[in-house]
Amino acid sequence: MSDVTVVHDETSSRYELRDGDDVVGFASYVWQDGRLVMDHTVVDREHREQGHGTTLARGALEDVRRRGLRIVPQCPFIRSFVQDNPEFADLVDETPDEV
Repeated sequence: MSDVTVVHDETSSRYELRDGDDVVGFASYVWQDGRLVMDHTVVDREHREQGHGTTLARGALEDVRRRGLRIVPQCPFIRSFVQDNPEFADLVDETPDEV
């Protein structure tokens, strides 16, 4: 990947990992009580094991922070990313029902 970017596609309720104009991954969410419930992350098979999931998660969470929002990390990948990167832990907003 040469020109990798993370783009927020609000219409589709997801953050997209793009290589030029091609979408090669995404992290989807649903709005719930003013929070982003991050529910699914996908990176195309041919782009896995190259750190692109991390790029996607970091880009999405940096945007969440810039926008002053909070997340509920239901997606195992996003949950694991936050656990491994505690600088994003302050974005997590969970209630006991959602754990």
